[in-house]
Amino acid sequence: MRIGSGAGFAGDRLDAAVVLAERGGLDYLAMECLGERTVALAQLRRLRDPDTGYDPLLERRMRALLPLLKRNKFRLVTNMGGANPLAAAGRVAAIARDLGLALSVAAVTGDDVLDRIDHRQKAMEDAEPLDSHGPLVAANAYLGADAILPALESGAEVIVTGRAADPSLFLAPMVHELDWKLDDWDRLARGTVAGHLLECAGQLTGGYFADPGRKDVPDMASLGFPFADISADGTARFGKVAGTGGRIDRMTATEQLLYEVTDPCAYVTPDVVADFTTTGLDETGPDAVTTSGARGRRRPDALKVSVGYRAGFLGEGEIGYAGSHAVERAELAGEIMRERLANLFGRLRIDVIGMTALHGGTLDGSARPYEARLRVAARAADAAAAALVGEEVEALYTNGPAGGGGVRRSVTEQIGIVSCLIPRGQVQVKTTVLEA
Repeated sequence: MRIGSGAGFAGDRLDAAVVLAERGGLDYLAMECLGERTVALAQLRRLRDPDTGYDPLLERRMRALLPLLKRNKFRLVTNMGGANPLAAAGRVAAIARDLGLALSVAAVTGDDVLDRIDHRQKAMEDAEPLDSHGPLVAANAYLGADAILPALESGAEVIVTGRAADPSLFLAPMVHELDWKLDDWDRLARGTVAGHLLECAGQLTGGYFADPGRKDVPDMASLGFPFADISADGTARFGKVAGTGGRIDRMTATEQLLYEVTDPCAYVTPDVVADFTTTGLDETGPDAVTTSGARGRRRPDALKVSVGYRAGFLGEGEIGYAGSHAVERAELAGEIMRERLANLFGRLRIDVIGMTALHGGTLDGSARPYEARLRVAARAADAAAAALVGEEVEALYTNGPAGGGGVRRSVTEQIGIVSCLIPRGQVQVKTTVLEA
């Protein structure tokens, strides 16, 4: 079976997915569009409007892909359901009707466990009670391939989930098509390796790999997204559509294999604990890599839960300086802001972008660019207090130092993320099929 990756995050490109859908010869297209922060923000949108909460780009993506899905007869699996998979499935069905397409859509629900977790249990990150971080707005369990299988077995052409684990979106079609058992840990581990390599889309084809002069990637403006041909034993051969940009080789695949992996000997998913160190990874042709041989152990008895809480409001202000002594003037502006704002906020972040914003200082302390941009940020309990940051930065226009310009200011509600566990038995998954 051949499965392609049509998205690696919520804001990913659409044109690369369209190319894959048009010319990739796919059996399945999986689109991974949901992160810890995005699902919590989706819950906020749903609280404001119960008919929303799914991916804001769902309509644009579906209008482009559904006609290709029908023409080329592949199935689509995605977590664009966000905080409201049922509403998302309903919208997909409505789009299909609008396009004159007969379509079966399945919604997978049950990952929302906010009413089932103990709000007093300790977060995995800091051992503090969950509700001590702030008012909880979201708690979504990472569903595995077993939760998606009933939707696949229903025959639905589009399957929309909420917070499913990233590799599980790819593993579920493998289990379904290749008749793998849910306790065949080695095959599940090999499928998880394939899913992990595919889940970030353009990262495997060189996007996140690229570093000019050291790790060059051709034609990045037309970066192609990857697909994988999966064999019955879990061996996977990765490629991309001919003529698209990017590269797939042992180097790009190795970097993606280790991406976001804390322990490569024990990569824990809802489906299996995979040992990535047992994976064979070989170049088997131009822009072709094959993985094989990964081993796995029994899946965990509990599921990870991503918990979102209201973390106040972030106030930001930026101002730019250019010309002689640009950095010194930006630093002086930062000192002024610190003196005026430090007593108003518990933590104040002041950076000269390009000098101190990422690592707190330059490598040799001597670089002085021709232009500099000051960023000031602080978190507050309410929006009005957070707005003071941008107001003070804007006042630097006439209150000095000299030559400031291009002010931008914003106030954004913040969602904090922590994690906990929930026993599998407390998560009740349901599949709902809609016909267009």
